Amino acid sequence: MASERLFSSSQMQRRYDEVEISVFTPKFALVPRQFYNSASAREMLGEVADLSPVDTVESVSVPQFASVLLYSDNTGGSLPRVIAEMVMKTDGNKVSPLPEIYYMLSALDAIGEYNKIVASYIDGYLYLVIAQGKTLLLCNAFPAQDFTTAEYFLFLALKKLQLNPEMSTVYFRTPLDEEDEITLYRYFKNVEQI
Repeated sequence: MASERLFSSSQMQRRYDEVEISVFTPKFALVPRQFYNSASAREMLGEVADLSPVDTVESVSVPQFASVLLYSDNTGGSLPRVIAEMVMKTDGNKVSPLPEIYYMLSALDAIGEYNKIVASYIDGYLYLVIAQGKTLLLCNAFPAQDFTTAEYFLFLALKKLQLNPEMSTVYFRTPLDEEDEITLYRYFKNVEQI
């Protein structure tokens, strides 16, 4: 949606009970709480992500995995922050934009199946979180110029983790076009949008 339409849309003028503003950034790392040190957060993230000198590093707690999510908003942060300033919750509180991977990790709790596969595909990246029961097995982003490449990374991860897609449901947080959804149905027990 173009910015002039986005800011004048009725959705931006209302208040909501719950609001999630996702920032799609592949620059993230999940660090066990006992190893996290706020003074060395940039150095820690820099070990796994290519940070530019202007990248800021932020963190958010992920208590269900006793971890801290380090991330850098490589979009420059302006649009998500402007949207966060405009959209308010019914209680009057503002919302902070968080990385998509944070919301994906949070979505695991709501999935009742033993094999939990949550994915998002946008802007040339597949974001993927896989867990079995309460055990997190994978939390990563893969560069994928097209959806076929994204599927390759998805199936490679499942093979490495010895998970059978025919016995699993894959949950996507980003919209899938009909063709991509049909392709996934060939391999998975079910494909859900959350």
